[in-house]
Amino acid sequence: MEYNKVIAVTGLPGLYELLSSKADGAIVRSLDDKSTRFVSSRIHNFSHLESIEIYTVRDNVNLVDVLKAMESSSEKLPDEKDNAALKTYFSKVYPDLDFDRVYSSDLKKMVKWFTVLKNNDVEIKLTEVEEEAVEEPVEAEAAAPAPAAKTAGKTKKTEAEEEPVTGKAAKAKKPATTKKKEEEEAPAKEARKKPAAKASAAKAGKEAAGKPKKTTKKK
Repeated sequence: MEYNKVIAVTGLPGLYELLSSKADGAIVRSLDDKSTRFVSSRIHNFSHLESIEIYTVRDNVNLVDVLKAMESSSEKLPDEKDNAALKTYFSKVYPDLDFDRVYSSDLKKMVKWFTVLKNNDVEIKLTEVEEEAVEEPVEAEAAAPAPAAKTAGKTKKTEAEEEPVTGKAAKAKKPATTKKKEEEEAPAKEARKKPAAKASAAKAGKEAAGKPKKTTKKK
């Protein structure tokens, strides 16, 4: 039998094994006479032994600590009806108990419970909580492309854009389309220049026509 299944029921003597729980109570089996019964939660309260704590002069301790101290002690168990013997026994087995708050009825109950547990070969220990395996998070950078390659490409492009072009290199790098465009536009530029010359000649003729002709009188 496991220690975490052992319970105490208020209003009932001894200890019980919790067989099953119901909405209005529980089915339990007595560790004394092995009888099975239904216990109503409306009338009784249930306490798991592994959840019970005991007052000490320092911090509270679990009942398991006191029961284990009793198990490892060579002191003979006292008479349950002798309050003085109970206090003397626990003063030797677990001297840190706060006897102002742990009453003789509590000492008597611990002796009874210890006897019942040993008679039923119950191992006195708390339930071990299994630690859940924690998976290490996968870093997002591992899945992302290497930033070094990306940076290198960007640097190369930047250098090409910022490199100054001078001298022959400038002419060599001049696009072919620009040269062809200039050749096509050359005649048009020359054509635009000729009307300007004609306009100057026309202006000169007009000015000449406006001047009166000199006439020579015959003598």
